[in-house]
Amino acid sequence: MGEAANDTVRLLWGPPARPTRGPKPALSLERIAAAGVEAADAEGLGAVSMQKVAGLLDFTKMSLYRYVPGKAELVALMVESALDEPPAPATGTDWRKQLFDWAHHLTRLFVRHPWLLDATNGPRVVGPKELAWLERVVAALDGHGLTGPERMDAAVLLAGHVRGIAEQSRAAGPSGSPEAALLALLGAVVRENADRYPAVAAAMADPDGRDQALDFGLERILDGLAALIERRAQVEDQPPSGA
Repeated sequence: MGEAANDTVRLLWGPPARPTRGPKPALSLERIAAAGVEAADAEGLGAVSMQKVAGLLDFTKMSLYRYVPGKAELVALMVESALDEPPAPATGTDWRKQLFDWAHHLTRLFVRHPWLLDATNGPRVVGPKELAWLERVVAALDGHGLTGPERMDAAVLLAGHVRGIAEQSRAAGPSGSPEAALLALLGAVVRENADRYPAVAAAMADPDGRDQALDFGLERILDGLAALIERRAQVEDQPPSGA
């Protein structure tokens, strides 16, 4: 693990080292992270800098370096600050409902903090809250005949679907509807060329189920997991060969 990763682990998992030089600490990691989240919510992740955050806190940039080594570590703290705890499963809730609720909670987080889509890309050190989101999916699928890697892959698959829809919604602009944006851009063109693209024209003209891409994809992913779980259960129920 590199030095930068070690710094991130220390900041996220603690206990953080206290500054050893200068006056008594006047800042906290929580305040610094909250200021970074404020800046990112207002102007996007690209607008976040040590200078920007220092200005919001009425401190100098150099004073921030006594707490946070650089922007990468700052962004890691911001992610942890912006995340909610994952939804706790209600008593008696089956795995399918747990994962459905999980995906919707994650979607709302991306809507509230669109910059999280950029900040949570690629391999990196994650904090306790982010790891708890992974734990929730893996735990929900435990005991249903899936291997450990399959449960992890299920979490990646669900998160990837949510991210894809959230990315499209962000790109759609104020409406937040990818389908509405597509219709606005291509609707007239497709109608005028319906003889060349009859299937697309018919599909775009049908309002039934519009803007349901998130739930449609979730249900199909969960259908696939259910089919795999059922298949594994049938194999386990089969008597041993030669019995």
